[in-house]
Amino acid sequence: MTWVMNVLIYDLTFDDLVLFLKERGYKKYRADQIWQWLYKQKITTFQEMNNIPQGLIELLESSFELKALKMVLKNTSEDGTMKVLYGLKDDHLIESVLMKQHYGNSICVTTQVGCNIGCSFCASGLLKKQRDLTSGEIIAQILETERLLGERINYVVVMGIGEPMDNYENLTKFLTTINHPKGLAIGARHITVSTSGIVPKIKEYAHFPLQINLAISLHAPNNEIRTALMKINKAYPIEQVIDAIKYYLEVAHRRVTIEYILIDAVNDMPEVAHELAALLKGLNVYVNLIPYNEVIEAPYQRSKIENQLKFYDILTKHHIQVTLRKEQGHDINAACGQLRSQHL
Repeated sequence: MTWVMNVLIYDLTFDDLVLFLKERGYKKYRADQIWQWLYKQKITTFQEMNNIPQGLIELLESSFELKALKMVLKNTSEDGTMKVLYGLKDDHLIESVLMKQHYGNSICVTTQVGCNIGCSFCASGLLKKQRDLTSGEIIAQILETERLLGERINYVVVMGIGEPMDNYENLTKFLTTINHPKGLAIGARHITVSTSGIVPKIKEYAHFPLQINLAISLHAPNNEIRTALMKINKAYPIEQVIDAIKYYLEVAHRRVTIEYILIDAVNDMPEVAHELAALLKGLNVYVNLIPYNEVIEAPYQRSKIENQLKFYDILTKHHIQVTLRKEQGHDINAACGQLRSQHL
């Protein structure tokens, strides 16, 4: 195998590292030791590996980078939500959001520099995609945020800047490493991948071996509203998205989360709720209603609380499993892409 020197060591899966060491005459147990230092001890320099021979440390130093991110800006909300703007080695900027929940610490990670999906309500799409993040750069967001927080992160949501399914290879490497018992050992059911609805990738993801949760950003029950909010609906209209959800349910046997942002007078009306219930009837899904996190870059306003509750009530009466998300981080520009776009 041809190895590119000075790549981020977190870009290597465990099997990659075993192969790299084997080709240089080292036993597999050295990979175990190195991953222990990387993911359990969370070292910041290779020299901290005090049970590794100096010759191997020097090989690692000459072959791999250990530092992926630097903190540029950190905002903390009254509710404990922490939003961090990170700088990459090439000076691009990305965001991560840490949310403190009663059940543990949850992080929302970014998968791309910028986003080409271009949802009209989202600040991320204002800055077009520059490049994909490597799997190691996505992992580093968890490690660096844990260092800032001083606590372990228990839950991961892949729902930050970018479309995860548009960076599929790096996404799946990232998921494999953070779930690996020798890696961050985050349970598969504690990880959720969100997509705007790239139909072929949803069907491919149905065959991914790990039982990781899938969320679909739907935000509308018909093509007219959804196309106005999400231009990707022109490529993959609602009928195709629902077909992909059915395929996923049949193959993966895992419930799908439907993400639905409630926007005032756009998609929060009673008739829209009834239409959404009819669309989802009989599917093993549950709907996560999200009050819109307003951004100055978009013209939309949050659904009024009485409309949120009415929408929730209508879905419940149609026997649709539904939750109404509690607002977090609204006072620190925690909406996706907002901190980065305003900083730039």
